[in-house]
Amino acid sequence: MIARQETWLVDVSKFIKLLVFVVLFSGSVGAMAQPEQGSDVLRGFNDKAVVESDAVKIADQKKHQILFVMGALLLVGVLATAGLGVTMVVFGKQVFVAHMICAGFTVFLAVAHAITAMVWFFPY
Repeated sequence: MIARQETWLVDVSKFIKLLVFVVLFSGSVGAMAQPEQGSDVLRGFNDKAVVESDAVKIADQKKHQILFVMGALLLVGVLATAGLGVTMVVFGKQVFVAHMICAGFTVFLAVAHAITAMVWFFPY
């Protein structure tokens, strides 16, 4: 039984070494093959000017205010969800539906807050 486990571990370690070698080698070969082509492709995208409409333009201070309000509501949602969960466990109250509604609101707001922050402030 021990011999089977040892051979299995040897096989896995060989596979991992081979995988690391292939990933490292294939990346360096691709980079050496065509060094000039990447800059030509990107130049076409960088030359085009990005035009934003007035509806999309929002000042950074306003963006920070919106994210702050979303974060405050998210904190309230997390605390309410946790409070309802503790109420169910410790006191035996039947508030499962309210707990799930708060949890759904919290998850939705967390995802919306994260996506909004990434879209608005990705390149800093």
